[in-house]
Amino acid sequence: MGETIRVVHYINQFFAGIGGEEKADIKPEVRDGAVGPGNALKAAFKGEADIVKTIICGDSYFGENIEEAKKEILAIVKDINPDLFVAGPAFNAGRYGVAAATITDAVQNELGIPAVTGMYIENPGADMFKKTVYIVSTGNSAAAMGKAVPVMASLALKLVKGEEIGSPEEEGYIERGVRYNLFSDKRGSERAVDMLLKKLKGEEFVTEYPMPNFDRVDPNPAVKDLSHAKIALCTSGGIVPKGNPDHIESSSASHYGEYDITGVEDLTEETYETAHGGYDPVYANEDPDRVLPVDVMREFEREGVIGSLHNKFYTTVGNGTSVGNAKKFAAEYAKKLKEDGVDAVIMTST
Repeated sequence: MGETIRVVHYINQFFAGIGGEEKADIKPEVRDGAVGPGNALKAAFKGEADIVKTIICGDSYFGENIEEAKKEILAIVKDINPDLFVAGPAFNAGRYGVAAATITDAVQNELGIPAVTGMYIENPGADMFKKTVYIVSTGNSAAAMGKAVPVMASLALKLVKGEEIGSPEEEGYIERGVRYNLFSDKRGSERAVDMLLKKLKGEEFVTEYPMPNFDRVDPNPAVKDLSHAKIALCTSGGIVPKGNPDHIESSSASHYGEYDITGVEDLTEETYETAHGGYDPVYANEDPDRVLPVDVMREFEREGVIGSLHNKFYTTVGNGTSVGNAKKFAAEYAKKLKEDGVDAVIMTST
């Protein structure tokens, strides 16, 4: 490819310098040349490629209008007809990661344009698209921009030139679960013995078949006497007071809500609703107790089945929310629950 490679870069409203959550609902727009992190990406191309257009879209707009936003952005990219498409990097920003990976997947599969993105391995976008999209593994915040961008640029140039792509370790992308047949000068039994000997000696070795690493949590002992226990309700089903006062996102939540239910016997359609964007909200909005069963817990309280229902509940949405954020939310409100003398928690989903 003799001429300079023409690149379209996708970023969100924050990295475009437009604003944060208050501007997350902006529709897709196009600017000439590089914007924000695009300048670092352009420099990393070292003259081989140039960012001709930057597409900017608000995270909330994309997340709440995925099919429409994808259609709009694909139309823009098709009209520009670039040689290469790059999105992000999104680091550990959940909604941004989902948007970046979604549109990268669409551009390469629907328009046939080489495309690459980058994000933290725990970003939900990575888990959703790592098998179909080249996603460069980055740190969890923009502080890792300096390391992420050169790796993305290098991989993107290889893709657009049709060069052979090496292993995840060599190229810096997240493992895709793709296996290749390779010829070795040693048969499998010999390689296995070599690895075993290295392991016994405490030496470094690389397995040929890595196993998944599951996060296992040992359950706490059962509550011995529910009739004297204080029970709390928590949910990833997005139940919030009417109007969603803390503006919990419909997907890829960046925060949770804490709400007082002192004296509340029943969650009604007039007082509560769901903020969740990952399931049909009709039945939850008709009777929010279907997701957060305050009414049943009050009955148990009156009948002496439980000692008491905690006067606060904690809520967020689970769809697309990063593992890192979910752990952070739980650690924060678990501490509060312990301080309030809660004995057990019922965690509902959807």
